[in-house]
Amino acid sequence: MKVLLLGGTAEARQVAALLVVEPGVEVVSSLAGRTLEARLPEGAVRQGGFGGVPGLVDWLRAECVDAVVDATHPFAATMTAHAVAATASLGLPLLVLRRPGWREQSGDRWVWVDSAAEAAAVLRSLGARAFLTIGRQGLGEFADAGVWMLARCVDPPTPRPTWCELLLDRGPYELAGELDLLRRHRIDVLVTKDSGGDMTAAKLEAAREVGIPVTVIRRPPVPEGVCMVASADQVVGWLRDRR
Repeated sequence: MKVLLLGGTAEARQVAALLVVEPGVEVVSSLAGRTLEARLPEGAVRQGGFGGVPGLVDWLRAECVDAVVDATHPFAATMTAHAVAATASLGLPLLVLRRPGWREQSGDRWVWVDSAAEAAAVLRSLGARAFLTIGRQGLGEFADAGVWMLARCVDPPTPRPTWCELLLDRGPYELAGELDLLRRHRIDVLVTKDSGGDMTAAKLEAAREVGIPVTVIRRPPVPEGVCMVASADQVVGWLRDRR
């Protein structure tokens, strides 16, 4: 069985590590190539886009792929939509792996929004010094938000913004470091995506401890009818059922 694994996440690397030792399975991990010095998974890797749905269909057909696993970031809605369309046109099985989203806890002050633009629109009503932790995508929506901002990204945006202070850093992050950052920059509102997972969750605990509001951008929905699981082990089980 040949499997295309759409990756770029910690969960995708876990899946790749399991599949490279799974008897009878050949896995190829695909990375979009947007992150510099990306952490590579075990096994075969391809980098770069496919050229939309037609390019993905051609690649799947040419490589004689038997199944596709989409373990991209929860906000990679375009890639997921392409995977759904391409596998449907070829009659290939598709599984989506999504880590669970974050959940509010006692003491949290979360404001849920549907987009970066909506988060920027409400920002001024929530604080005067914001910490943006949404990555590069959508960062430009905050250029005219009217508050002081610190934006943390793995890689620098292009063009580099002049309207905020930029912090280049890669998780995982720890509570002590996040608390120090919030206090040192006098942050009074946090902006994040509902990415889920443990690598970046410390900022939510830090915001809870210092008592500041958090604007949370909702995930795009997974297309209706798509099979979805929440762990790497479930991916392996799903593939075994189809061999």
